[in-house]
Amino acid sequence: QVQLVESGGGLVQAGGSLKLSCAASGSIFTINGMGWYRQALGKQRELVASINRRSMTDYADSVKGRFTISRDNAKNTIYLQMNTLKPEDTAVYYCYAYNSVYNWGQGTQVTVSS
Repeated sequence: QVQLVESGGGLVQAGGSLKLSCAASGSIFTINGMGWYRQALGKQRELVASINRRSMTDYADSVKGRFTISRDNAKNTIYLQMNTLKPEDTAVYYCYAYNSVYNWGQGTQVTVSS
């Protein structure tokens, strides 16, 4: 089993930046991929960004060119650098680690004001 602890959320004005962190512990060796989902109030959860063991990344169309997912293997941590934030990015962001199941972080609120 994998435990995930998120940090870095907060309140930012439109056009600003935030960097989220997600530190993994437990059965790290079982992880095939990690990434971030987000869920805005009243909307379905959507995949924002992912990174696999070969460091191949993928992004939702809505965040391409603005968000960057990265990994620090030594720290068992992934990051989500979010630039040029828009009010539409307001959501709870959930880190995940996938092995045979999804392991979830606790969620961190990102609020982007107009």
